[in-house]
Formats: sequence, structure tokens, C-alpha cells
Amino acid sequence: MKVEQIVEATLFASQTPLTADEVARADENLDAERVVEAIRTLRDAYEESERAFQIYQLGDGYQILTRPEYAPYLERFDSVPRAPHLSPAALETLAIIAYRNPIGRIEIEEVRGVSASSVLRTLLDWELVEVVGRGEGLGRPLLYGVTRMFLEHFGLKDLSDLPAPDELPVVLGELQQAMEAELESAEGLELESSDGPDPESSEDPETPAAQEEAEEEAT
Repeated sequence: MKVEQIVEATLFASQTPLTADEVARADENLDAERVVEAIRTLRDAYEESERAFQIYQLGDGYQILTRPEYAPYLERFDSVPRAPHLSPAALETLAIIAYRNPIGRIEIEEVRGVSASSVLRTLLDWELVEVVGRGEGLGRPLLYGVTRMFLEHFGLKDLSDLPAPDELPVVLGELQQAMEAELESAEGLELESSDGPDPESSEDPETPAAQEEAEEEAT
């Protein structure tokens, strides 16, 4: 059996990105170098045959995903998993955290000019951000950073793939326009995913993120 077939079968069956070393575990004759070479060959083959999917590098792993341009067609089916629809507030907060990682809630609010408690809880629940430590200031506030899930959601290899800071307003505007167009094309689709809380209205004090915030306020 060809190396490309083994690698393709492994990536196709996985629901999460796999590193080259993890894929190599599929066969004793494989190693990370051969896996990476097979991925390059498969990518070229998919491009040449104009397939509706491609192998994307997400963080330090690889995953077979449908090309973004086919998303509007897939959203017509309830059986196809949907990524959370992020509000402008969520996008802004994610951008701030990504560029200033790690950063505390107070600093985020200073940049945005509004409270960030609610949207932070949502981003924590969606595992797009995580608590990465505590600051050295008064009360040792919680510090937030983006997660591997963030990289996967936006199709980034690492944070170096982010646009330059001066391009951020343009990029956010394009993301927002794409989100609005996507929502208009999907009849009956709500602004927020039914599986996730509303980043501007969720105020459940019993969530783990809310408990962490309460602990931060108490300290």
C-alpha cells in the first residue's frame, strides 16, 4: 500500500488535526519526514484535480477539511457540524488577545472601551481562549491567551500567520462582511450558534469561567 494512501486514510478518519509523528504511528515503516512528503504529494493531487477538500496545517497538525468556498452549500444540512458564529464583539476581543497574548480582562476592556466579562465567558466556553496564568498586578488578575482551537477555527498554522496589526481593522471588516453574507444566505439561521451562549447577553454566574472571574474579583 502506498504511503500517500495510508496518510490520506489516517487524516480522513481523524476528527482532529494530527501531527506528522502521530500519523507516522499508523505504520511501522513511516516516519515524520515521509508523512510530510506524502502530505505535499496529496495536496498537489487535490489541487490538480480541483477537489472540494484540501489538507490544511492547523497549529502543528494536519487535517482534511472542506474548502471554505463550499461552506454555504454545507450549511443547508443540519447534519454538518457548524463552527460558532462570532459576533463583532467576539472578533474584536479575540484579536486583542491574539496580538497581546497573554492579557488580562481589565486591559482588554481598556482597549475595547466596554465590559469584556460576557464575551470572555463565551470564548472560554467555545475553547477559543484559555486562562494561561496570573498577572503580577494588584489581585494577580487572570491572564488569557488563544488556544489551538483558535488556530483551527481560523485556519492558522501559528500566530505568525496573523495579519500585521495595522491591517487588523480591514481584516475584521472583511470577516464581519463574510459573516453577514453567510447569515443572509442561510434562511432561518440565527446569529449565534444554538450550541453556544450569546456573547453579549450570557450572564450565567454558575459557569466555570464566571467562577474564575468571581475568584479574580475576590482576590
